[in-house]
Amino acid sequence: MRSRTVLCTLFDRVQSLDVIGPLEVFAAASDFAVAEGRPGYTVRTASPDGRAVTSTCGVRLEPDGALPSARTPHTLIVPGGPGTRGGQPEIADWVRRRAARIERLASVCTGAFVLARAGLLDGRRATTHWAHCESLARANPAIDVQPDAIFVRDGRVSTSAGVTSGIDLALALVEEDLGRRIALTVARMLVVFLRRPGNQAQFSAQLAAQTAAREPLREVQSWISEHPEADLSVPALAERAALSPRHFARAFREEVGVPPARYVAGVRLELARQRLEDTGDGVEEIARSCGYGTPEAMRRAFLAALGLPPAEYRRRFDSQAAGP
Repeated sequence: MRSRTVLCTLFDRVQSLDVIGPLEVFAAASDFAVAEGRPGYTVRTASPDGRAVTSTCGVRLEPDGALPSARTPHTLIVPGGPGTRGGQPEIADWVRRRAARIERLASVCTGAFVLARAGLLDGRRATTHWAHCESLARANPAIDVQPDAIFVRDGRVSTSAGVTSGIDLALALVEEDLGRRIALTVARMLVVFLRRPGNQAQFSAQLAAQTAAREPLREVQSWISEHPEADLSVPALAERAALSPRHFARAFREEVGVPPARYVAGVRLELARQRLEDTGDGVEEIARSCGYGTPEAMRRAFLAALGLPPAEYRRRFDSQAAGP
């Protein structure tokens, strides 16, 4: 019974959760698989010189060895953190040399910059922490950067967004290797959802947008969240703000950062997602209460934004309702 080796690179000022989160997923999945007589994972870490590193929170991490002497793994994980700002040339060079023999390569957060330096993201779709997507795209025009995705899988190369999204990606890889049941068992044990769709937005519509500076526009933002089923057209919202539709649309975009219609669509989608996750209400009722009018309209919105229909989105959460 041969296990798959998962190797995670370490370096000074690594984000500790980028390391520990995914490795906990693989370690737990391995325990469950081995208990069933199936091959699990051998989890390893390595730093460029084999010395201990200090993470962003001050915790020292002791690697299993030096990267140059590490065996080529089945799955490589490159975590992120401020320590990636220089591109980690030693790690990037090692990855470049070994890449052809590594079955799966993955990054968490700004670890994508290391894979980019190794030339492994050119011509691929990829993501990173939302705060660094623009920098990744600007420095690497050959990469199709997906700024909203939780994680992106493009062939054997996967990239994930900030910090905890590494857990989502690791669960997806475990599901691929060992099946949904073991991945679900691990998710339950770690008290996380199995699993957020990879193209789910990295943060909420309200966080993604700005809060308007002027009180009438802030009140409109609150009204939208509290009354998604209402008439939220530009004329109706402009009337609430006591502005002309043209003035309102221009001011809203300037202060919030997105047009009113896009903001409304984001809020409605987020509220519908929350109700699918947290309630047993039917899709038709949720569609009506969130302002979609019909289930088909909500279905189209989910497919466009998340790549899956509401029923499938709910299924990913309902399957965990019974607990461990």
